[in-house]
Amino acid sequence: MVEPGLRLRIQRWEVRPAIWPRGLTLRIVALADLHAGGPHIPLSRIARIVEAANALEGDTGVLLGDYRASHSFVLDRTPPRRAARALARFKARAGVFAVLGNHDWWDDMAEQRDRRGRCRWWDELEDAGLAVLHNTVAPASVDGRRVWIAGLGDQLAYRPFWHVAQGRVLPAGGLDDLAQVSAATPDDGAPAILLAHEPDIFPLAPPRFAVTLAGHTHGGQVRLFGWSPIVPSAFGARYAYGHIREDGRDLMVSAGLGCSIAPVRLGMPPEITVIDLS
Repeated sequence: MVEPGLRLRIQRWEVRPAIWPRGLTLRIVALADLHAGGPHIPLSRIARIVEAANALEGDTGVLLGDYRASHSFVLDRTPPRRAARALARFKARAGVFAVLGNHDWWDDMAEQRDRRGRCRWWDELEDAGLAVLHNTVAPASVDGRRVWIAGLGDQLAYRPFWHVAQGRVLPAGGLDDLAQVSAATPDDGAPAILLAHEPDIFPLAPPRFAVTLAGHTHGGQVRLFGWSPIVPSAFGARYAYGHIREDGRDLMVSAGLGCSIAPVRLGMPPEITVIDLS
């Protein structure tokens, strides 16, 4: 329990995607799986994390979802509005972009969110001034060159059991629309980056995206000698953590900052993830 509450590492990766434009460098600073709340991620720690992230001088900042505390033994559930305002102090030269995670959707009763088509965390992040991407794309300008940032809707937005909403029974599932976000990404020669909370979309991501960034797995949260007993992915440990390259395409999975299910980390300390693309 010491590791998640006291440690914070800066994990750096250098990635050279196959389709990245010559002469363009881009530093992405990523915060994933905050799970804001006590005992490990109170508002004071969020402020310290954001301060440390800002010191890394990213060209682009990304927030990869799961802002809500979701482990057992939560001592203090940070109000979404206060957490969102603390995260809004996260800065990068070309802007900060956010996607939502499964716990952010699960934080709302299904009936409430279905009536308005949004979850509370989406509203609070936008009200705080953050750009939330939900199957949408936004441009970022780095040294006068454009980069497209695409954000995928969450793949597990509906809990893995049946529920009733607006008089209908809806199965478990997601709000991700890869076809929509792919079609919305201009094919103009500028590089494109895909943000997704869960890494499981990676095998389906088209080569138009130079790199896919994800969180969700917490690196396994407990990791001994490179092995994690539990990884919340349909692919097991295949996309558990770090830089994965398959078929000439690149995936980056952050270990994130908070805890899920149990307030414990071991061998996988909270991290701010820095990805230098060139």
